[in-house]
Amino acid sequence: MSTTILMFAAALGATAATSPPPLRVQPELTLDAANRLAAGAVAACQRDGRAIVVSVLDRGGHLLAVQRAESVGPHNIEASRRKAFTALSTRTATLELARQAAANPDARNLNTLPELLLLGGGVPLTVAQQMVGAIGVAGGGGAANDHAYAQAAIAAVAELDQPGINP
Repeated sequence: MSTTILMFAAALGATAATSPPPLRVQPELTLDAANRLAAGAVAACQRDGRAIVVSVLDRGGHLLAVQRAESVGPHNIEASRRKAFTALSTRTATLELARQAAANPDARNLNTLPELLLLGGGVPLTVAQQMVGAIGVAGGGGAANDHAYAQAAIAAVAELDQPGINP
C-alpha cells in the first residue's frame, strides 16, 4: 500500500510541476501611456494642420483617455471610441478590417454589429504580442489619415509593439 501511495504522490507532484500557473501575468496599459498616446496622435495631426478626437481603451474596453480638438464635431468622440473598440475586439486595425469587409461578402455583416465601426483609425495596442488596449482616431480628414495618426501615436510610445500596416 505504501508503494501505491508513493506512486500516487509522485504522479501528483509531476502534474503540479508541469501545469501552468493559476494566474497569468500580463502587461497593463497605464494612464500615463494612454495620455502619451493621445498626445502623440494630437501632435501628429497638428503637424498636418488638422484636428482630431483620440480615444484610448484598456484591454477590457474601458476608456482611459480621450482628447478632442475644439473644432472637431462631437460625433467624432463616439466614432473614435468605437474605432478603438473594434480594433480591440477584432485584434485588427480597422483600416485593414474595412478593406477585408469590402472585399469579402461574408465579412460585410460585421458592420451590422452595434459597437463595431469599420472605418480606418482604430489600431490594437500590444506589448510582446499581448493585447493591452487600442487607440481610435476620428475627424482627421479620412480613414487613411486617422489610421496614420493612430500609428504615429504608437510610434511615440516605445514600450508598445509597433504595427506594420500602412494605408
